[in-house]
Amino acid sequence: MKTTETSPAAAELGGEQPPAEKTGSAPAAEKSAEGKVLNVFSHGMLILWAFMVVMPLLWAVVTSFKTDREIFSSPWSLPDSLQFGNWTRAWSQAHMSDYFLNTLLVVGGSLLGTMLLGSMAAYVLARFEFPGNRFIYYLFVGGMSFPIILALVPLFYVMNNLGLGNTFHGLIVVYIAYSLPFTVFFLTSFFRSLPTSVAEAAFLDGASHTRTFFQVMLPMAKPGLISVGIFNFLGQWNQYMLPTVLNTEPEKKVLSQGLVQLAVSQGYKGDWSGLFAGLVMAMLPVLAAYIVFQRQVVAGLTAGALK
Repeated sequence: MKTTETSPAAAELGGEQPPAEKTGSAPAAEKSAEGKVLNVFSHGMLILWAFMVVMPLLWAVVTSFKTDREIFSSPWSLPDSLQFGNWTRAWSQAHMSDYFLNTLLVVGGSLLGTMLLGSMAAYVLARFEFPGNRFIYYLFVGGMSFPIILALVPLFYVMNNLGLGNTFHGLIVVYIAYSLPFTVFFLTSFFRSLPTSVAEAAFLDGASHTRTFFQVMLPMAKPGLISVGIFNFLGQWNQYMLPTVLNTEPEKKVLSQGLVQLAVSQGYKGDWSGLFAGLVMAMLPVLAAYIVFQRQVVAGLTAGALK
């Protein structure tokens, strides 16, 4: 029997392809199909998660503009007319304005002190070697694992003995101490990732350690400072346990305490529309801070890992 051989030219024009070329594209097609399925699944889960988070917020905002009758008769519908009086009533009669002012004073002072002291401590621990460096660093790290509820009773007596109970500056000091461990832990690793050549150049030009820190290193650490500042702002703004124990005077209550008091008082009065208006008032600053600084937060979280 005579056999025929297929020339390379004939193979290119339509002859039989090698088996490797026939089977090689199958795994690639399967991987592409799996990737598409995984992509659709992940996007679906993200959409579902966004729906679960956004819808309660939108419902609370819409409900704050309804009347009490509309809240119970048609809770899922839009209001017939916007009731701005709910916000006015919550702001003035429910003393939300006083709670806002107290919270801004306490959180503003504690956030400034936390960022200043935390960045200075983190810079020293990250850039200078001295006996006890690692011990002090691990003390800060250990502070993050200490439950604040265990310190409430001794902290209450210490603050009263020092004359700092029921005072704004006493609450600011406690907030700073509460936030320092995480701030130092976060910024220490961030300062370590910054290049040392810039600081060395500043020293050669005659800059002191203080000037180098404030004019050279802090601007370079801006992404990390913004990220940890946002986290501290959220934690201090939503803090409830510490002011409840250490700040019992009605005229000095912060927003978290005011919301609880608003829920109790408006619940007895049946003023549910005013309650939702106060809830949205307390929620708006947190949402605004995240929306404005969301890119900086992501950049700060990834900068230390990429450098």
